[in-house]
Amino acid sequence: MLYAPKERGQGLVEYALILVLVAVVVIVILALLGPAIGNV
Repeated sequence: MLYAPKERGQGLVEYALILVLVAVVVIVILALLGPAIGNV
């Protein structure tokens, strides 16, 4: 809570972007490996 509003906003934006990136990577991996896992 000691961060300036601008820095906090920047941090939230970066955190959100990281979450989105991780979500996209997970979705792509599941899309690629989903059929293979289902066939095993």
